Amino acid sequence: MPNTITDGTAQSTPYAVSSFQLPGYPLIAGPFTHLVAERDRLAALTWQHFDVRRAGVTLGAEIDGVDLTADQPGEVVAELRRALHEYKVIFFRDQPLTAAQHVTFAARFGTLEVHPFIPSNTEQPELVRFEKTPTVAGVENIWHHDVTWRPQPSMGAILHAIAVPEFGGDTLFSDMYAAYEALDAETRTRIDDLTATHDYTRAFGRGQSPEAQEAMRAQHPAVSHPVVCTHEATGRRHLYVNRIFVDRIDGLDPADSHDLLDRLCRQADYPEHQVRLHWEPDTVAFWDNRAVQHYAASDYWPQARVMERASIVGNRPAR
Repeated sequence: MPNTITDGTAQSTPYAVSSFQLPGYPLIAGPFTHLVAERDRLAALTWQHFDVRRAGVTLGAEIDGVDLTADQPGEVVAELRRALHEYKVIFFRDQPLTAAQHVTFAARFGTLEVHPFIPSNTEQPELVRFEKTPTVAGVENIWHHDVTWRPQPSMGAILHAIAVPEFGGDTLFSDMYAAYEALDAETRTRIDDLTATHDYTRAFGRGQSPEAQEAMRAQHPAVSHPVVCTHEATGRRHLYVNRIFVDRIDGLDPADSHDLLDRLCRQADYPEHQVRLHWEPDTVAFWDNRAVQHYAASDYWPQARVMERASIVGNRPAR
């Protein structure tokens, strides 16, 4: 049997391979051996109420055999919740949801939030509507968790494709468990007890007058969350920082905060941590907003792309 090799991520594997960091850069090259155990664990899962076709190495699965337009029994909802926790993001094809059906399905998983800044569906305020046209461009092409500037950010989100371009407009998801586990032991020790300040104004404050910003900040003050959180359902550790909403890592000078935040956010960039969804009309994606970050590719302009999202309120992130 080959000797155990410790790779550049401080993980051990029984295979005679190793990864390494490029000199002068915190970048991993070589096999991502820290993904092996999760890949194999997911391969062994079985399901009672639907079929699953895995889409990525450690995240992403397409669910067959569930009609989201119909009311689902409690045991099916419970198993879908389990699938969400296991695969981090699950996909459904050919689901012609009405706005009311979308809200009804999402509400089976918890209380729905109403977004204070993004326009909603005119009939259902719980649905955020992303309607991109030649005059309204997509700007969600930065890796992020949703609404981390809330004291209780979203637990998950359910996005329904209403109109999509023939090419482009894919959404990518990145595994934040794998992102954390890929860090070397020294970095993990350094960040495990840190917190970061999240501020809505970094994204939604653009274009607001000082008076409007002050009024909204009174309703949505900046909040601090752990840089590394423990997922309440799985008990696993994951990164919880993003460039859109994190203003700073608390307790560090601005330069150190920027450098560390940039390094941690780059963990989402590895294709080995990702799965990519090509949308078709009436595709639905349901992601765990804690376990993954997402990135909406903005390569389809000036074509139209219309999506609606329901988000489920979560608990306050914790170590």
